[in-house]
Formats: sequence, C-alpha cells, structure tokens
Amino acid sequence: MQLRNIFNIAVRALSRSKLRTFLTVLGVLVGISSVTIIISAGNSIETLIFKQIEGFGSNYIQTEVRVPKGSGGNSAMVQGVVISTMKEKDRQDFLKLDNIDKTYGAVITQDIVSWQGELNKVMIYGVGADYINIDTTEIDVGRFYTADEDDSMARVIVLGSKVKEDLFGPSDAIGQNVKINKTSFKVIGVAKPRGAVFTFDLDDMVFVPVKTTQKLLMGIDYLQAITSQMVDSSKEDETAEQMRQILRENHEIDDPDKDDFEVMSGTEAKEMMATILGGMTILLVVLAGLSLIVGGVGIMNIMYATVAERTFEIGLRKAVGASPKDILQQFLIESIIITFLGGVFGIILGIIVIYAVYLGANYYGMDWPLAISWLGILLAIVFSVVVGLIFGLYPARKAAKLDPITALRKE
Repeated sequence: MQLRNIFNIAVRALSRSKLRTFLTVLGVLVGISSVTIIISAGNSIETLIFKQIEGFGSNYIQTEVRVPKGSGGNSAMVQGVVISTMKEKDRQDFLKLDNIDKTYGAVITQDIVSWQGELNKVMIYGVGADYINIDTTEIDVGRFYTADEDDSMARVIVLGSKVKEDLFGPSDAIGQNVKINKTSFKVIGVAKPRGAVFTFDLDDMVFVPVKTTQKLLMGIDYLQAITSQMVDSSKEDETAEQMRQILRENHEIDDPDKDDFEVMSGTEAKEMMATILGGMTILLVVLAGLSLIVGGVGIMNIMYATVAERTFEIGLRKAVGASPKDILQQFLIESIIITFLGGVFGIILGIIVIYAVYLGANYYGMDWPLAISWLGILLAIVFSVVVGLIFGLYPARKAAKLDPITALRKE
C-alpha cells in the first residue's frame, strides 16, 4: 500500500478521536514550549548580563571586599558583612602599576533624597571622579564632578534620569539643592537613561563623590570596591596577580585562603557568568526534556489503548490485504503526527510567551533583549519527532503482529 494512502488512513483515525488526540498533543505541546522558552530565556539572560558587564567599562579589573573562604568566601557586598580593610592606599598602589591607567574607589548605600517636599529613596553610589572615564555612563545635562571636588569632599551630586524626573519633573535640576539626610547637595549633572537590570534600576540612583559619601553620609573610611582600567587588556592575568600581591601585603595576608578581597577582570566575570548560566540552562532543559518523555509515555499508553480498541479494524484491514508493514507504518505515522503537531504548536506558544516577556520587561523599564533560539526550536522539532518514533514503535509493532482471525473475533 502506498505511503500516502497509509497517511490518509492515519489522519482519519486520529480525527475520529478528536478529544483524545487533542489531549495527547497538549502533553507534547507543554514540553516543547518549555524547551523553547527555557533555551531562549537563557540566551536573553546571558545577553543581558554580558551587556551589563560591558556597561561597567572596557579593559577593567574589578576588586571587591570578600568574606575569607573559611568564613563563606562570597562577596561581602552581597552578604551584607562589613569588611573594612580596603582603603584609599590600595587604590593609590594600583595606580603605580605600569598596566593600570585609571582607577576609582566605590561605596554604595541607600538614603532619601528630597527637594521641596518631594521624597525619593534611592541608591547612592559614591564613586571617584574617574568613574565617568571608565564606566559607560553618559551625562545628559550638566557635568560630572572633578577629582578636586572629590578630594575636597564637595557636596555635589549627579542625578540618575529617573531620580531627576521624580523630583523635578520637566523643571531644570541643574544648580538646585537637594538634601540627603539633612545635608544639602548641589545638582551639577543628570545622567542619560540606562534602563534596569533585573530589579536594579540604573536610572534610580545618584552619584556623589566617594569621599563625601564615606565621611558625610556613611561615616566610614574604607572602600567596598575598586575598579581599575588597564592599558593593555592582554596582560590582565599578570596585572590581576600583581593587584592581589599588593592587597595581601597591605592587608598583611600570608595565606590566599584568607583573602578578604576578590580580584576579577571583565573577561573572568563573563566566563564565570557563562558557566553559571550554561549549567542552569542545561538543568532546566533536562527538566523540560523529562516532561517531553512523560508526554511520550502518555503517547505510548494512548496508542496501546487505541490498538486494543481498534483490534477488529486491524483484523479487517489485514483480511483485505494490508500487510504487517502497512499496519506498523499507520500507527507510527499516527504517533509522529501527534508529536509533530505538539511540536509545532508548542514552538508557536513558546515564541508568543518569549515575545510577551520581552514586551512586558521593556514596558517596566528592563532592557530585556529578544533572543529567540532557532537552534532550540530545531532541537525541539527533532526531539518531538524522535519521541513519536520511539514511544509509538512498540504499540505499532503490537498492532502489526495481530493475527487477523483472532482480531476479527474481538468484534
């Protein structure tokens, strides 16, 4: 019998059990859409994070305070632990290295910025004057503060675009005085919009000279981080090791396991994030793949039930000349049609969800990239067909082996 005729018979058989066919397709659809969404979401998150890492500047090495390995080994800024050993001297010593061009120290805190009764709780980023020369932040109106203003603990402030809008609306903010914890600061600049990363809005923050932030707002004399720009990025490993040696000497550390700092280049940060995200994506894809396998088991069970219900039909077809190969092909085609339909509609649903997330994230200010993984879609289609073949094969073989005389007696 021609394959086209077998295909038509398979389609008619599926159309006679519309509800059963729909529920089986639905099981495959969920698994395929999950694979599509997970792989594409992983690509979007990776693109977003890498873009943000690059946003901190090029050719840089980031140094942060860290809880020593014996006490946890994670960033003290993340854990909320106070590590007060990183000082201005460390930054000055970094500048003595041949491959270091510029540096800035940084501290971060939160407080309320007010102007004429308008209150706004914001992130206060205390950074040195060279921040504007290393980071990719751009000034929209006004200017950034100078090194002299930082050294003299000037009470000046640069507003993020959202903070400016919340406090001043369409009015000009330059030259106005805002207050932080009853201390007056003169607005000298407004940064261009940068968007948000996850829940961290880069526009809902203000920049204050690091020494001003340390002394007037936080009452501390230490730094939480130092960012250093290199002359030659090809020497980043050598330079990073030199910086570690400087910090160990300044902090009187003789055992690397007791380091109270983390030195990481932009390349290392990307590699670390790629490893983490790759592992998470693989785990999630495996979980989604398991849901596809569960859907495949469902197909096998339903095909078994179908064979049992259609025993007389199978016997009749064999009696009028259908070969075991024809019966095998018919039931295999039915399985493949179910999984193929599930795959196609699952991909469509996945793309719709991905696009909806993209629109929603950007509506709320996140710079979420639209990254549809065509490789993921291709894998999903291939996997759906393979699932149909594997889990449809055994029931199809059972149907093909039915004795026509025994089958006709089932009626």
